[in-house]
Amino acid sequence: MQSKSLFISAGHSGADPGAVGNGHTEASIVLEFRDLLAEALRARGVEFSRDGEQGQNLPLSQAWKLAAKHHIALEFHCNAFHKSTATGVETLSWPGDMELGLRLCKAISTTLGINNRGAKGEASGQHSRLAFVSRGGGIIVELFFISNPADVAAYQRWKLQLAEVLADLLAEEVGHDR
Repeated sequence: MQSKSLFISAGHSGADPGAVGNGHTEASIVLEFRDLLAEALRARGVEFSRDGEQGQNLPLSQAWKLAAKHHIALEFHCNAFHKSTATGVETLSWPGDMELGLRLCKAISTTLGINNRGAKGEASGQHSRLAFVSRGGGIIVELFFISNPADVAAYQRWKLQLAEVLADLLAEEVGHDR
């Protein structure tokens, strides 16, 4: 049994590839990562929902509605910046989710060996409101900068381990009994 429900989502879908950098699209990376995390959660027996089956990603208009039905909802993204030196992980959320955001950032930063930019409020990014946060009550997880070749290389090298680390963190967060 677990005490909290969990929802995981891959940002961007359909015709919106998100940011593009270093030969990758944001949509393809976060879909891959969501699916890796789903496998790791399933291996631990953690119950969760996601925005589509493996290899599929539902539009934001559907994802935030699903997110709103869960205690914990995460949507994965990649950051981008015009300078390729920008690096690190950050989360965007409501104040009540900052503690989990900080733990996620620390785990990702440590696993990938990139900067920890920390847990920030919803309006700290390039948008003042984010539907997944404001309507869905979720946390946006900016895994790394797709515009930074070193961040992308770290993700490619450590993505399987990262999925395992986050699955452990989330299993604990939802109160999953092993």
